[in-house]
Amino acid sequence: MSEQLSDSVLIGYTEEPRFFDGKFGKMTVKLKVHELQDMIDKYATAINEKGEGGNVWLTLGMSKNGNPYTVVYDPNSEGAKAKRAKKKAEAEAVSDDVPF
Repeated sequence: MSEQLSDSVLIGYTEEPRFFDGKFGKMTVKLKVHELQDMIDKYATAINEKGEGGNVWLTLGMSKNGNPYTVVYDPNSEGAKAKRAKKKAEAEAVSDDVPF
């Protein structure tokens, strides 16, 4: 079994989901000021020359055990770098096949 590289980091405290009339209502995440600053410093995406980027991506979900969790995407992780390299290689392979 190969080791899978992660592109996200667990963060914060995620409360149990709330349901209204039997339907999913909301989930709450509690973050401390230093955690927010760490996310901005470590996990914000790069800003390009057009001023685009600077995003911090959070994902909320439920584990297989039924526990809520929150992860932040780490664009500097080995997993994220590997995915970008694979995507770039696939794009170059497709562009090489064009006959014109």
